[in-house]
Amino acid sequence: MPPPAPVTADAETRSGPATDPTEEVELRLLLEAVAHVHGFDFREYARSSLRRRVRHLMRDEGLSTISALQDRVLHEPAMLPRLVQGLSVSVTSMYRDPGFFRAFRERVVPVLRTYPVVRLWHAGCSTGEEVYSMAVLLDEEGLYERCRIYATDMNEAALEKAAAGAFPLPAMREYTARYLAAGGRRSFSEYYAVGSRDVVFHRGLRRHVVFAQHNLVTDGSFNEFNVILCRNVLIYFNRGLQERVHRLLYESLGRLGFLGLGSKETVQFTPFERSYQVLDAPHKLYRKVG
Repeated sequence: MPPPAPVTADAETRSGPATDPTEEVELRLLLEAVAHVHGFDFREYARSSLRRRVRHLMRDEGLSTISALQDRVLHEPAMLPRLVQGLSVSVTSMYRDPGFFRAFRERVVPVLRTYPVVRLWHAGCSTGEEVYSMAVLLDEEGLYERCRIYATDMNEAALEKAAAGAFPLPAMREYTARYLAAGGRRSFSEYYAVGSRDVVFHRGLRRHVVFAQHNLVTDGSFNEFNVILCRNVLIYFNRGLQERVHRLLYESLGRLGFLGLGSKETVQFTPFERSYQVLDAPHKLYRKVG
């Protein structure tokens, strides 16, 4: 019996309007055009979630067909950033899955304390909430000053928000509860300044963070890391693209380095399964051993 396929966004969500053959052809042509003309490759993203985002973008642009959207993308330069923003997945929050951060404190931090320098890559960081979550954790554990954090995403607009470090004030009550559930040791409000509508995290938490554009689909490895966090990104890719990104993560992770994935992601059923030791199965923490 063949192994089950990794979970993707398609596997999670089957609802929505039915697909007609013409729309599928139009979608394929749009993705080919964007890849060849602009270099953004969405062709191997999970189809159903991508189709929903395209339909939503069409509604926002007042367009009735994907062909009309393709025409606008190819002939109006201002449309490309809106397309990338619309098709990118920017769903994130601070201390998402608090148990993961607690497990990281307990299983990974003691090892990192033995390293003179720690290089950490947040791959697909979106608007940065989890980057600041980890920066606070490392600061509390006395590790931040020896860390170099690389936070990357393909979406330039999301990176600009991440670099600003400003998040909605109403969300902080929930984020504070998650911070405490993740093992936070101080008053969370010590880490940010409160404005009228937003909070802005202190500049010290950004001092060792580099926000940079990197596309997991088309770009290669750019460093060797002690820790790679790529959480809730792979579920939006089809199986072939998942395996290619797993190869990139494996090749970018140093010997005995740590890999953190999202709750519905796994190294199982990939070519690299035996190259990792499972540190915490429920929270998808692994260590490279091969």
